[in-house]
Amino acid sequence: MNKTELIDRITTEILKILAERAGTENHIQSPDMSFLDDDMVEQMKKKTSARIGVGKAGPRLRTGTLLKLRADHASAKDAVLCSVDEHVLKELGLFQVQSKCRTIEEHLTRPDLGRQLSEEAVQTLSDKCVKNPRVQIYVSDGLSNMAVESNAGDLLPVMIEGLKDRGIETGTPFFLKYGRVPTMDSISELLNAELTCALIGERPGLAAADSMSAYITYKARVGIPESKRTVISNIHENGIQPVEAGAYAVDIICQALEEQATGVDLRR
Repeated sequence: MNKTELIDRITTEILKILAERAGTENHIQSPDMSFLDDDMVEQMKKKTSARIGVGKAGPRLRTGTLLKLRADHASAKDAVLCSVDEHVLKELGLFQVQSKCRTIEEHLTRPDLGRQLSEEAVQTLSDKCVKNPRVQIYVSDGLSNMAVESNAGDLLPVMIEGLKDRGIETGTPFFLKYGRVPTMDSISELLNAELTCALIGERPGLAAADSMSAYITYKARVGIPESKRTVISNIHENGIQPVEAGAYAVDIICQALEEQATGVDLRR
């Protein structure tokens, strides 16, 4: 049974059960997966971090699976609630500014404030950053401080050096606390950047709490449609390696500058 036939068989079994139980209050029974042999299951488990083929103890998860699930959930919470280690920022040579959010609770409940720079941040960026940069790169916690600590140390230098090797100077890098993706639009307007790239922590899941994305926007301005952004996501140890992602981001940025476009307007 090849991969396509396997997927079709699984889908058919699930749809059959759903169709039989539609409109009733009965509990949906498990689909018949007896056609899957142990080798097929092991191959599937190697291709995904999803919890498949973990078995059960009666109606519940096995103890080992349950403990791992709780540990991953705790790690995801820590990724959001803990602050970035100041030593990491110091090693990267990044000074810190903040959005209009004052606390982590406000950051999580008021995304509108996270999209705006505080008055102090505006003043600091105006004083410390190079104006009119061709490319402005900055790092932000977003929804995973762990992503910054795990990836920025490899990702940011690769991008800066890679662009420099291609004759493209970058602006002054910095760290934005309590930031959201659209904050890059305010930063772009303030510094008058031709292209802005935000390296930001993504919402953690139970498979990856340290995932980072690179959002790249040409001529970013407040109110710009999300479709105008290009994003490289899933940057972490078990996804796209930070060094590889940095090299790819350099290629995308160079193409975007050449075509003067990002997002849906950028040809692939």
